[in-house]
Amino acid sequence: MQTTSDRHEYPAHWEADVVLRDGGTARIRPITVDDAERLVSFYEQVSDESKYYRFFAPYPRLSAKDVHRFTHHDFVDRVGLAATVGGEFIATVRYDRIGADGAPASAPADEAEVAFLVQDAHQGRGVASALLEHIGAVARERGIRRFAAEVLPANTKMIKVFTDAGYTQKRSFEDGVVRLELDLEPTDRSLAVQYAREQRAEARSVQRLLAPGAVAVIGAGRTPGGVGRSILDNIRDAGFTGRLYAVNGALPEGQKELDGVPAFRSVRQVDGPVDLAVVAVPAERVPEVVAECGEHGVQGLVVVSAGYAESGPDGRERQRALVRQARTYGMRIIGPNSFGVVNTSPGVRLNASLAPEMPRPGRIGLFAQSGAIGVALLSRLHRRGGGVTGVTGVSAFVSSGNRADVSGNDLLQYWYEDPDTDVVLMYLESIGNPRKFTRLARRTAAAKPLVVVQGARHGAGPRGHAVRATRLPHATVSALLRQAGVIRVDTITELVDAGLLLARQPLPAGPRVAILGNSESLGLLTHDACLAEGLRPHRPLDLTTAASAADFHAALSRALADDSCDAVVVTAIPAVGEGSVGDAALAEALRSAVAAAPSKPVLVVHVELGGLAEALSAAASTAPQTATAATAPQTTATAPQTPPGTPPRPPAVTSPAAASGPADGAPPAPPAADGPSVPAAPPEGTHLIPAYPAAERAVRALAQAVAYAQWRRDAADPGKVPGYEDIDERGAAALIEGLLSRGQGLTLGGEETCDLLGTYGIHVHRALPAPTPDAAAEAARTLGYPVALKATAPHLRHRADLGGVRLDLADEEQLRRAYAELTELFGAPQELLPVVQRMAPRGVDTVVRAVIDPAAGAVLSFGLAGAASQLLGDMAHRLIPVTDREATSLVRSIRTAPLLFGWRGSAPVDTPALEELMLRVSRLVHDHPEVVAVTLEPVVVAPHGVSVLGASVRLAPPPARDDLGPRTLPVAY
Repeated sequence: MQTTSDRHEYPAHWEADVVLRDGGTARIRPITVDDAERLVSFYEQVSDESKYYRFFAPYPRLSAKDVHRFTHHDFVDRVGLAATVGGEFIATVRYDRIGADGAPASAPADEAEVAFLVQDAHQGRGVASALLEHIGAVARERGIRRFAAEVLPANTKMIKVFTDAGYTQKRSFEDGVVRLELDLEPTDRSLAVQYAREQRAEARSVQRLLAPGAVAVIGAGRTPGGVGRSILDNIRDAGFTGRLYAVNGALPEGQKELDGVPAFRSVRQVDGPVDLAVVAVPAERVPEVVAECGEHGVQGLVVVSAGYAESGPDGRERQRALVRQARTYGMRIIGPNSFGVVNTSPGVRLNASLAPEMPRPGRIGLFAQSGAIGVALLSRLHRRGGGVTGVTGVSAFVSSGNRADVSGNDLLQYWYEDPDTDVVLMYLESIGNPRKFTRLARRTAAAKPLVVVQGARHGAGPRGHAVRATRLPHATVSALLRQAGVIRVDTITELVDAGLLLARQPLPAGPRVAILGNSESLGLLTHDACLAEGLRPHRPLDLTTAASAADFHAALSRALADDSCDAVVVTAIPAVGEGSVGDAALAEALRSAVAAAPSKPVLVVHVELGGLAEALSAAASTAPQTATAATAPQTTATAPQTPPGTPPRPPAVTSPAAASGPADGAPPAPPAADGPSVPAAPPEGTHLIPAYPAAERAVRALAQAVAYAQWRRDAADPGKVPGYEDIDERGAAALIEGLLSRGQGLTLGGEETCDLLGTYGIHVHRALPAPTPDAAAEAARTLGYPVALKATAPHLRHRADLGGVRLDLADEEQLRRAYAELTELFGAPQELLPVVQRMAPRGVDTVVRAVIDPAAGAVLSFGLAGAASQLLGDMAHRLIPVTDREATSLVRSIRTAPLLFGWRGSAPVDTPALEELMLRVSRLVHDHPEVVAVTLEPVVVAPHGVSVLGASVRLAPPPARDDLGPRTLPVAY
């Protein structure tokens, strides 16, 4: 333990788990006197060359004095950190504060020497880069602003660690040594470097889980049935391309196989590496299994075992211990309480899940926090992927269970650069780190569509999920996700509808929609649905029920060639009679027309047309024929016994109308008698045509694609955060520092609010107190007539509808009369708290708010004052800092926006002035995170200019910004 002479207690908040470049994990923590033996053991495993680079001379062993120096720190002027795996050191870093003369010093000296040492076996894993981020954050916390490092020119790896970090630096060469000086203040480049490293490391950690070379199922039963045995059978039957092992501690001595799979009593007995272990044993046995996996070098775990945080406080503590134990060995965890993982890549073919059939391969990445919802999504994609859009299926599926470690953020990092995934679908019941999720979602959405449905929107999330507290309502969080480019849907049916359209159709260039088909009524329904979704439909083209396949082909070809339309919806109903169009002929007609003009999306709305969707699939020549039982493929030859609580096996092929579950679909096709078969993915660039059983579902999916395409275009030019010459940033900082010296958190008074806002060019109309009629008259003379008289008591504030406001008082007589009326209606002046304010130009009353949420970050909100925002919740939101283009869109995002632009002949108001006001508020909160809340209400927007009639500001120490600190894995809650 540290001695009593140490100046600070052990800084436990410096401990962190990090993901390294190769996807493994390490723990970073301060070095203490208890680490002497670990340090000596670590140093013995470092090569002579690395020791020479560290000490500039041969240094075979550490002396007792060295060990004392490197393990005794005051955690202020002398700090050492170690990266550990399995409890043992793999790298160290330390800094020593120095003065201008290079000698040891204390504060206020703000420079320190820094030095690293990494075991040779762990060099190249990004350990030194992670340590530099963490030691830099520690140094800034202790008032150190610069690092100095001396490196031998031959030590190119360490020079690269410093030069690649992105910090502002100086470099010199003296006496045969390279001297580097790094300014530790984060820069845009250092943050970009940090985020890029984070993305590569976390993506690699997921890749190791989804593409293992060897898998062990621990807890595989000796007889068919049970969770572990079912997963073992599913992996085997899917044709996993790697090595598969069964592990069961209850196996008899001498048993070497389990149903043809090599079997062992312990993972330690496996002769060779195991990359992934699927753990399906009772929760009380999991710690023993994790220890065995860690000692054997297993890289990751999928824990399907239940009995963790979802079961109560004891289970939550068990879950914390599980994560801590796994990270000790450098392993990542999916789960616990997970449904499993799937990777349909031909080079992997992994079905390590409770889904009894291997999903069809495709271009959709699927993430679900719920096992039940996950299997429902797989089932729907299975039915609709084969029946509606050819073989559009999943590239990978992950069920995170309790999300104790690997989360949706990690999957976004992986799918962002995964060449096999074109669309990401996510079912989320909680967002553990909204700030990071929004950042990753924005980057992912700029490259490929991200569709999200969120469960538990109106209540607490699942018991197994640890989430940060947020004060933002769900509607606000949804708006922020949409700002980040996320396609937000409300149901899993909409999730699948949107995903299938986006997976194989181009994005629309605009909202103009052509409608054609053989049913006038269905065309009109589609037209109405387009109008309801904000699209711009053309008049439906009725081909009549006598239309032939050639008629459909010609009409669709004309629509696709028409520059006045951006998408086409084809409506089709069954036709009877001689010469009526057949399913196969119609599908081929549509496919050939689309193939000739593939730049616009095409959707089909069909009504009880059982064969069309299958024919559309067959026309693409990528799916097997399913006409008869004798030719229908079967994914698995023999179905494993379904474990208790596992949803039923999805049918191999069903009618495309089965898009809302079994109730609205046709019976499954009979299974085939031949062996396992999974249809191949369609050729690259093939545009499979999605079909929908209802017009509103097709149009809703199209509308979501239109909005997303517009976001993509806008994201290409997001605008800029403008600067204003009259902003006094230093003056505001001085005011805030002085005000906060009075307390940790406070709401400013009227004059203080006006002074602080004034430093950013936000001018509030003065409101003078009027405790008596004479005081009111004096205030009016000071301000100048005409004036307004307002009651500011909490129950009357911003409630003009209650009669607590009198406007356009032209002289003292009117003012005194109004004062008497207010006191007669509402009580004594001390109850009303009346104020006098100079009249502002007439206009539209609005409200502008900004708040710093501890989970989501700083948010700017806008709406009309009064019932529109308070009763109807008509508010729009953007993350701060807001750009000029975002401010423009913010004003236009509310439903009542027409009132600002001349609705029903009224005069349009000065929205550019309103946008500038919001940009100034955004700058204030962004520049000074101590400003945790700002409310401007009402803000009267007149035809010329804006008037801020009321304002409040709250100051507090800013919440921690973990996105600006070093990379860390979430704490195991």
